Amino acid sequence: MRRSDRRPPSLTAAALTAVLLGLLPGPAHAAPTVGADDFYVDPGSSVRQWVDANRGDGRAPAIQASIANVPMARWFGNWSGAVGTATAAYTRAAAAAGKRPVLVAYNIPDRDICGGQSGGGAGSAAEYRNWIAAFAAGIGNRSAVVVLEPDSLGDESCMTPAQIAARNTLLNDSVAQFRAKAPNAWVYLDAGNPGWLSADTMARHLAAAGVAAAHGFSLNVSNYFTTAENIAYGNAVNTVLRATKGFGKPYVVDTSRNGDGSNGAWCNPAGRRIGQRPQTGGGAEMLLWIKVPGESDGNCGVGAGSTGGQFLPEVAYRMVHGY
Repeated sequence: MRRSDRRPPSLTAAALTAVLLGLLPGPAHAAPTVGADDFYVDPGSSVRQWVDANRGDGRAPAIQASIANVPMARWFGNWSGAVGTATAAYTRAAAAAGKRPVLVAYNIPDRDICGGQSGGGAGSAAEYRNWIAAFAAGIGNRSAVVVLEPDSLGDESCMTPAQIAARNTLLNDSVAQFRAKAPNAWVYLDAGNPGWLSADTMARHLAAAGVAAAHGFSLNVSNYFTTAENIAYGNAVNTVLRATKGFGKPYVVDTSRNGDGSNGAWCNPAGRRIGQRPQTGGGAEMLLWIKVPGESDGNCGVGAGSTGGQFLPEVAYRMVHGY
């Protein structure tokens, strides 16, 4: 059942700040009301780095105002160095600013195995277990939102049963690591998007991957489906989970690039627009910017010649204006 979107009447402003920072436990099953200004703006995001280095570019003011100043997730993978040090520094900075950080763990072995544009990940199951344990330990007792392994449950079409079972074991283990080492982190297993798998199939995948022990699931990461479409899909997934497993889960929606919805393409499609800014509620538990608008999906579409994660200022600028 989705947590309440209202601040409990007894929660003072000071106590609310303490809850967000993980210094005090929040009221049971209640999510304090927060707006875009209460999420952490990544000072080292690719878009902020571009703006800082290109102040004279005519596109910079629009990109700064509409994208760089908006809170969004930081992604962690094998490029992050000592990941425990990295997640500790990031969540510590967010806590010092009185903000809630959003982190993405993106390093599972055979990452994007079927799509191929963002391939890579840890070299072995043992390496990944050590990596995710360090990721969680770096967060420690601080408050955080963690999106766990985008694509991992929607991207099984080319995998063998043994590969799927091994991945599910790693995801179950990962959820357990966060529960043990980062008890104030809300962990959301990624559940793809409404255009990928049926709600029945995704509910089965989530259950097998350990969603019962996670805080919830995430939708539309790096995709374009409207918020309404994602809410309908998330509710359908929960209907199946309740019918088959006896529980439902909160879910979050990535609205960073869904302002004009999907045109059926997933890899750098043209004519997309940034979406609603981060907030709690909005039909889901939270609406978040998980994918950075302007970062490439890979060597495809309007990002031809780029690599996954590369910031493309012209793509970002066009997303601000929707053309």
